[in-house]
Amino acid sequence: MSTEIRRYIRSLGLDAYVVGGAVRDELLGIEHADEDFLVPGVDQAGLRAALEPHGRVEDLEVHGQLVGVRFHPRDGSIRVLAPAGIELTPPRRERSTGPGHRDFEIVPDASVSIVDDMARRDFTVNAMARRLETGELVDPFGGREDLERRELRTVGRESFAEDPLRIIRGLRLVSQLGFTLTDETVRQMQSEARRLAHVSAERIGGGQAADGLGELSKLLLGRRPAAALRLARDTGALVEVIPEFADAIGYQLPGGRQPLPLDEHVFAVVQGAADGGAKLAVRLAALLHDLAKPEADRGDGGHAGLGAELALAVMRRLRYPNVLRDEVARIVAGHAFWLDAPIDALFARRFLASHGSALAESLVALKRADLGAKVVEDWELEHLAELERLLAEEAESPHRLSDLAVDGDDLIAVGHREGPELGAALVRLLDHVVDEPAENDRDRLLELARQWLA
Repeated sequence: MSTEIRRYIRSLGLDAYVVGGAVRDELLGIEHADEDFLVPGVDQAGLRAALEPHGRVEDLEVHGQLVGVRFHPRDGSIRVLAPAGIELTPPRRERSTGPGHRDFEIVPDASVSIVDDMARRDFTVNAMARRLETGELVDPFGGREDLERRELRTVGRESFAEDPLRIIRGLRLVSQLGFTLTDETVRQMQSEARRLAHVSAERIGGGQAADGLGELSKLLLGRRPAAALRLARDTGALVEVIPEFADAIGYQLPGGRQPLPLDEHVFAVVQGAADGGAKLAVRLAALLHDLAKPEADRGDGGHAGLGAELALAVMRRLRYPNVLRDEVARIVAGHAFWLDAPIDALFARRFLASHGSALAESLVALKRADLGAKVVEDWELEHLAELERLLAEEAESPHRLSDLAVDGDDLIAVGHREGPELGAALVRLLDHVVDEPAENDRDRLLELARQWLA
């Protein structure tokens, strides 16, 4: 697969190789946007010197140590294809100096061979390189055969010890690409799962990658998250990353409505959210929505409210952005709504008034996945479908304070005083027009506002 970027890099006279995930995806026939390049026979200074005549060169660092460069070509057509720049690295040696991923000494070394550089990588399917000059595939560890079998095997026995995040990355590839783990890979994960405690939270959850997504988020956004989550549970990785899962594993809920153990129910809901194409916030909410049930069953409060607090704590610890963290907590807090009331236009408008249109859409998406993992009656699914239809139909009906035909200044002009009373009057007017949309008329609302002053 010769791409414009590959042809451009080759035109610079560099004996470069495209490496890692781009080669894997090429062999799988998967479109990919990012391509990283390895340039043997040069060190950091030599790589900079070769590239500087052709554009801007920035040093690329990992935890304060130089690992290569990010190259911004002067050629405008290539800049359009790689707006964030092109990563090129010299071969390097790495030496562990402690238990964490930061505890590494990284030394770019022109004498390191392409095979030796591949040997420090995580999985065999990622330890392949394609030489630009000849098209030759360098595959010293049998990655192509593993790829054909869809098996995930580590390059070396110390792979997870060297970087425990590779455990979550491997599980992410199970979800994204449908890989299975070899028995040896599972044993290695089980042996090294405890080391995940040394991995920075951003790399697991909040994301340090260019796309802003950590490995857990990428796992949830894959096609088979339930399979990956089961492996995470069975290897111990899940509880290392989210200790709050411990009480859910094997927990049996009373009654027959939710026959699966709680952990299996959660995995099924996450899979249902993925099958429905739900966005990341909904998938994260699916992962966390019921983890407070054991505590709630002990009589400590409703599981949705407790679950929202738990979700906030988990996402704060994993360094998710505040906006996403709060959105997930709101979804968890609201997910337990009932569908036994008459589902009509009024119900839909009140639902919109309570949650807003974006949250309402997310709640419906999670509810659909949740019901799909339970034993439910047909009317529940019918009511949910009717609610979804009515939410779309009523989306333009007044349900926000900004939709009112009057504002605070108008109410002050007829005698209301600034402060809590004014806010309460506006909320009361909104409740009125949610019930009676035709009443959202300036003169009518001012008349009501005057009456309430009497």
